[in-house]
Amino acid sequence: MITIKEITSKGGLTTFVKFPFELYKDSPYYVPSIIKEEVDVMNPKKNPVFKNADAKYFLAYKNNKIVGRIAAIINWIEVKEQKKPKVRFGWFDVIDDLEVTKALLQKVSEYGAQNSLEYMEGPVGFSNMDKAGILIKGFEELNTMITWYNYPYYSKHLEKLNFEPAATWVEYKIRIPKQTKEKVVKFAKVIKERYELNLLKFNKSKEILQYADDMFDLLNKTYSSLQTFVPIQQYQIDMYKKKYLPYLNPEYITCIADKTGKLIAFSIVMPSFSKALKKMNGKIYPLRFLHILKAQRRNDTAAFYLIGVDPKYQNKGITALIFKEMNEAFLRNGIEVVETNPELEENKAIQALWSGYEHEQHKVRRTFRKSI
Repeated sequence: MITIKEITSKGGLTTFVKFPFELYKDSPYYVPSIIKEEVDVMNPKKNPVFKNADAKYFLAYKNNKIVGRIAAIINWIEVKEQKKPKVRFGWFDVIDDLEVTKALLQKVSEYGAQNSLEYMEGPVGFSNMDKAGILIKGFEELNTMITWYNYPYYSKHLEKLNFEPAATWVEYKIRIPKQTKEKVVKFAKVIKERYELNLLKFNKSKEILQYADDMFDLLNKTYSSLQTFVPIQQYQIDMYKKKYLPYLNPEYITCIADKTGKLIAFSIVMPSFSKALKKMNGKIYPLRFLHILKAQRRNDTAAFYLIGVDPKYQNKGITALIFKEMNEAFLRNGIEVVETNPELEENKAIQALWSGYEHEQHKVRRTFRKSI
């Protein structure tokens, strides 16, 4: 007998967040999130996204044991302004039992129907800045700080329940050359002089904050044409600045301004925190946070998180300048491998950036949709 219970209390949300810790306790590839951060994300008093979103959280029980979880989410900007009658589902984790998956998704369908929505899609978060996609390739790779991990049967469950593929993301592992390629150095110099560009350097993470709003503005401009895009709101920007600032190493941030000082391109790379987060196991007590500090300073792997280029400067070689600066920072800090953020399969412009480097497509993830 499968029982589905809606979670409303803070204690219930903590239980909801902790379920994957039990499900993946024997997996060497699962990287847990920070429990407190996850609970805060789901708390309307802590997460400003609830100014334009609603959510319900459900746990599945079988023989008095938790066997699955799911969040049903409505992003009202997406529904009302972008005219997408969609209910999202996310934070989806389940044992290998098709009936449990079916029962959880039924709750999402009911929530969507109650709000006159036409289809459901997931797994996704509240917006396109959150984690998204079921892993369908790369099960023997650690997930990054901004991706979910799952077992291979997840996608099989959805397919058996007549869900169809929606968006697909690809991820790459890039080998960093032992020295910056001469042609990149020369081309970067030409581009810098041609467009009268300036590189912005930072010594401390807090110095980046003055450009953060401009970075998110560039993100909105860069990715507005992609199918999963939902404009990032100012209150979300303020939250992301606070959430991710402790993880930034200013040496890995590249910002480019035009001759007037206006930001026209940026990239954010972080040292990989996957191994550190695994050791922390969801806790962030002071001594456990030392794992993060160590990963910031001593690491041979980095994660490429975001890149934004003003549309006026796209296809003009600006990325050569970004890559030159990144490559030199990597060499100074002993970085040998960079793992990319998930990139939409149709975003060929971004994928073309890696063509000049030794690279491997090591992960694929996908969302699925179904009419209500």
